[in-house]
Amino acid sequence: MTAGPEDPFASDELAERKMRFLFALRSRGVTDTRVLTAMEKVDRGLFVRGIFADRAYEDMPLPIACGQTISQPSVVGLMTQALQVSPRDTVLEVGTGSGYQAAILAHLARRVYTVDRYRRLVREAGELFRQLDITNITAIAADGSFGLPDQGPFDRILVTAAAEDPPGPLLEQLKPGGIMVLPVGQSDAVQSLIKVTRNARGFDYEELRPVRFVPLVEGLGSE
Repeated sequence: MTAGPEDPFASDELAERKMRFLFALRSRGVTDTRVLTAMEKVDRGLFVRGIFADRAYEDMPLPIACGQTISQPSVVGLMTQALQVSPRDTVLEVGTGSGYQAAILAHLARRVYTVDRYRRLVREAGELFRQLDITNITAIAADGSFGLPDQGPFDRILVTAAAEDPPGPLLEQLKPGGIMVLPVGQSDAVQSLIKVTRNARGFDYEELRPVRFVPLVEGLGSE
Protein backbone atom coordinates (compact mmCIF):
# COMPACT_ATOMS: atom_id res chain seq x y z
CA MET A 1 0.00 0.00 0.00
CA THR A 2 1.32 3.43 -0.93
CA ALA A 3 1.90 5.80 1.98
CA GLY A 4 -0.48 8.76 1.97
CA PRO A 5 0.53 12.36 2.56
CA GLU A 6 -0.42 12.15 6.25
CA ASP A 7 1.46 8.91 6.86
CA PRO A 8 3.84 9.61 9.80
CA PHE A 9 6.27 6.96 8.59
CA ALA A 10 6.51 8.72 5.23
CA SER A 11 7.24 12.06 6.89
CA ASP A 12 9.82 10.44 9.19
CA GLU A 13 11.54 8.87 6.21
CA LEU A 14 11.59 12.22 4.39
CA ALA A 15 13.06 13.96 7.45
CA GLU A 16 15.78 11.31 7.63
CA ARG A 17 16.59 11.70 3.93
CA LYS A 18 16.91 15.46 4.38
CA MET A 19 19.17 14.96 7.41
CA ARG A 20 21.41 12.64 5.40
CA PHE A 21 21.36 15.22 2.59
CA LEU A 22 22.78 17.93 4.90
CA PHE A 23 25.33 15.50 6.36
CA ALA A 24 26.53 14.70 2.84
CA LEU A 25 27.01 18.41 2.13
CA ARG A 26 29.18 18.86 5.22
CA SER A 27 31.21 15.73 4.50
CA ARG A 28 32.01 17.04 1.01
CA GLY A 29 33.35 20.38 2.22
CA VAL A 30 30.31 22.66 2.48
CA THR A 31 31.02 24.14 5.91
CA ASP A 32 29.79 27.75 5.67
CA THR A 33 26.94 28.07 8.18
CA ARG A 34 24.94 30.59 6.10
CA VAL A 35 25.17 28.39 3.01
CA LEU A 36 24.12 25.27 4.91
CA THR A 37 21.19 27.14 6.48
CA ALA A 38 20.05 28.39 3.07
CA MET A 39 20.29 24.89 1.61
CA GLU A 40 18.30 23.52 4.52
CA LYS A 41 15.55 26.06 3.84
CA VAL A 42 15.31 25.26 0.11
CA ASP A 43 13.73 21.85 -0.48
CA ARG A 44 15.47 20.31 -3.51
CA GLY A 45 12.54 17.93 -3.84
CA LEU A 46 10.39 20.79 -5.16
CA PHE A 47 12.80 21.36 -8.04
CA VAL A 48 13.05 17.75 -9.28
CA ARG A 49 10.05 16.43 -11.18
CA GLY A 50 8.99 13.23 -12.90
CA ILE A 51 10.72 9.88 -12.61
CA PHE A 52 13.76 11.30 -10.78
CA ALA A 53 11.76 12.95 -7.97
CA ASP A 54 12.54 10.14 -5.51
CA ARG A 55 16.27 10.83 -5.94
CA ALA A 56 16.06 14.53 -5.09
CA TYR A 57 17.94 14.13 -1.80
CA GLU A 58 20.85 12.18 -3.24
CA ASP A 59 24.11 13.99 -3.94
CA MET A 60 23.97 13.62 -7.69
CA PRO A 61 23.05 15.72 -10.73
CA LEU A 62 19.67 14.89 -12.27
CA PRO A 63 18.07 15.57 -15.68
CA ILE A 64 15.51 18.36 -16.02
CA ALA A 65 13.61 19.76 -19.01
CA CYS A 66 15.27 21.15 -22.16
CA GLY A 67 18.18 18.70 -21.95
CA GLN A 68 19.60 20.47 -18.89
CA THR A 69 20.47 19.24 -15.38
CA ILE A 70 19.97 20.22 -11.77
CA SER A 71 23.48 20.25 -10.35
CA GLN A 72 24.83 17.93 -7.69
CA PRO A 73 23.93 19.49 -4.31
CA SER A 74 27.48 19.40 -2.95
CA VAL A 75 28.70 21.26 -6.05
CA VAL A 76 25.90 23.82 -5.60
CA GLY A 77 27.03 24.25 -2.00
CA LEU A 78 30.72 24.56 -2.86
CA MET A 79 30.03 27.09 -5.63
CA THR A 80 27.79 29.13 -3.35
CA GLN A 81 30.39 28.98 -0.58
CA ALA A 82 33.15 30.17 -2.95
CA LEU A 83 30.96 33.08 -4.04
CA GLN A 84 31.02 34.54 -0.49
CA VAL A 85 27.64 36.24 -0.83
CA SER A 86 26.80 38.96 1.71
CA PRO A 87 23.27 40.15 2.61
CA ARG A 88 23.72 43.42 0.70
CA ASP A 89 24.92 41.84 -2.55
CA THR A 90 23.24 41.86 -5.93
CA VAL A 91 23.92 38.56 -7.68
CA LEU A 92 23.67 37.53 -11.33
CA GLU A 93 23.16 33.84 -12.03
CA VAL A 94 23.70 32.65 -15.59
CA GLY A 95 21.76 29.43 -16.16
CA THR A 96 18.51 29.34 -14.19
CA GLY A 97 17.86 25.67 -14.90
CA SER A 98 15.46 24.31 -12.28
CA GLY A 99 15.71 27.48 -10.17
CA TYR A 100 17.26 25.58 -7.24
CA GLN A 101 20.53 27.53 -7.17
CA ALA A 102 18.76 30.89 -7.49
CA ALA A 103 16.44 30.02 -4.59
CA ILE A 104 19.47 29.32 -2.39
CA LEU A 105 21.15 32.57 -3.44
CA ALA A 106 17.92 34.45 -2.63
CA HIS A 107 18.35 33.48 1.03
CA LEU A 108 21.86 34.95 1.06
CA ALA A 109 21.72 38.08 -1.12
CA ARG A 110 19.68 41.26 -1.34
CA ARG A 111 18.67 40.70 -4.99
CA VAL A 112 19.18 37.87 -7.48
CA TYR A 113 18.89 38.18 -11.25
CA THR A 114 18.83 34.84 -13.02
CA VAL A 115 18.88 34.31 -16.78
CA ASP A 116 18.41 31.25 -18.97
CA ARG A 117 18.21 30.73 -22.72
CA TYR A 118 15.16 28.47 -22.33
CA ARG A 119 11.90 30.32 -21.77
CA ARG A 120 10.26 27.17 -20.40
CA LEU A 121 12.84 26.86 -17.61
CA VAL A 122 12.50 30.54 -16.71
CA ARG A 123 8.71 30.23 -16.63
CA GLU A 124 8.67 27.07 -14.50
CA ALA A 125 11.30 28.41 -12.10
CA GLY A 126 9.35 31.66 -11.76
CA GLU A 127 6.24 29.70 -10.81
CA LEU A 128 8.20 27.88 -8.10
CA PHE A 129 9.60 31.15 -6.74
CA ARG A 130 6.06 32.49 -6.45
CA GLN A 131 4.85 29.33 -4.72
CA LEU A 132 7.71 29.63 -2.23
CA ASP A 133 7.04 33.37 -1.77
CA ILE A 134 10.60 34.25 -2.78
CA THR A 135 10.28 37.88 -3.86
CA ASN A 136 13.90 38.98 -4.44
CA ILE A 137 14.53 36.96 -7.63
CA THR A 138 14.04 38.35 -11.13
CA ALA A 139 14.06 35.55 -13.74
CA ILE A 140 14.67 36.54 -17.37
CA ALA A 141 14.84 34.61 -20.64
CA ALA A 142 18.00 35.91 -22.31
CA ASP A 143 21.41 34.96 -23.69
CA GLY A 144 23.32 34.67 -20.43
CA SER A 145 26.74 34.84 -22.09
CA PHE A 146 26.15 38.59 -22.42
CA GLY A 147 24.97 39.00 -18.84
CA LEU A 148 22.49 41.76 -18.01
CA PRO A 149 24.28 45.05 -18.75
CA ASP A 150 21.19 47.12 -17.91
CA GLN A 151 21.12 45.69 -14.36
CA GLY A 152 24.86 45.54 -13.70
CA PRO A 153 27.42 45.84 -12.41
CA PHE A 154 27.03 42.97 -9.95
CA ASP A 155 28.68 42.16 -6.64
CA ARG A 156 28.66 38.47 -7.44
CA ILE A 157 28.20 36.41 -10.62
CA LEU A 158 27.59 32.65 -10.71
CA VAL A 159 27.67 30.74 -14.00
CA THR A 160 26.20 27.23 -14.07
CA ALA A 161 27.33 26.27 -17.58
CA ALA A 162 30.87 25.82 -18.87
CA ALA A 163 32.63 28.23 -21.24
CA GLU A 164 36.11 27.88 -22.71
CA ASP A 165 37.07 31.10 -20.92
CA PRO A 166 35.24 33.52 -18.60
CA PRO A 167 33.01 35.55 -20.97
CA GLY A 168 34.24 39.12 -21.44
CA PRO A 169 30.80 40.73 -20.93
CA LEU A 170 30.46 38.98 -17.56
CA LEU A 171 33.91 40.12 -16.45
CA GLU A 172 32.98 43.67 -17.41
CA GLN A 173 29.78 43.47 -15.33
CA LEU A 174 31.64 42.43 -12.18
CA LYS A 175 32.10 45.24 -9.65
CA PRO A 176 35.55 46.05 -8.25
CA GLY A 177 36.03 43.64 -5.36
CA GLY A 178 33.40 41.38 -6.90
CA ILE A 179 33.62 37.61 -7.26
CA MET A 180 32.56 35.35 -10.12
CA VAL A 181 32.47 31.55 -9.86
CA LEU A 182 32.14 29.46 -13.02
CA PRO A 183 33.23 26.23 -14.70
CA VAL A 184 35.66 26.59 -17.61
CA GLY A 185 36.87 23.98 -20.06
CA GLN A 186 36.85 22.99 -23.72
CA SER A 187 34.73 19.85 -23.32
CA ASP A 188 32.21 18.35 -20.93
CA ALA A 189 34.89 15.92 -19.76
CA VAL A 190 37.63 18.36 -18.76
CA GLN A 191 36.41 21.34 -16.77
CA SER A 192 37.63 23.28 -13.75
CA LEU A 193 35.64 25.38 -11.32
CA ILE A 194 37.24 28.84 -11.25
CA LYS A 195 36.90 31.72 -8.79
CA VAL A 196 37.55 35.12 -10.37
CA THR A 197 38.08 38.17 -8.14
CA ARG A 198 38.18 41.66 -9.61
CA ASN A 199 40.74 43.98 -8.04
CA ALA A 200 42.48 47.26 -8.81
CA ARG A 201 45.02 45.50 -11.07
CA GLY A 202 42.51 43.41 -13.00
CA PHE A 203 41.42 39.87 -12.20
CA ASP A 204 42.75 37.13 -9.95
CA TYR A 205 41.96 33.53 -10.90
CA GLU A 206 41.81 30.61 -8.48
CA GLU A 207 41.20 27.03 -9.58
CA LEU A 208 38.93 25.25 -7.11
CA ARG A 209 38.16 21.71 -8.30
CA PRO A 210 37.30 19.59 -11.36
CA VAL A 211 33.62 19.66 -12.36
CA ARG A 212 31.32 18.68 -15.20
CA PHE A 213 28.62 21.06 -16.46
CA VAL A 214 26.55 21.50 -19.60
CA PRO A 215 28.16 23.95 -22.07
CA LEU A 216 27.36 27.66 -22.11
CA VAL A 217 25.58 28.20 -25.42
CA GLU A 218 24.89 31.56 -27.05
CA GLY A 219 21.44 32.55 -28.26
CA LEU A 220 17.95 31.69 -27.03
CA GLY A 221 16.71 28.11 -26.96
CA SER A 222 13.74 26.82 -28.93
CA GLU A 223 11.61 25.96 -25.87
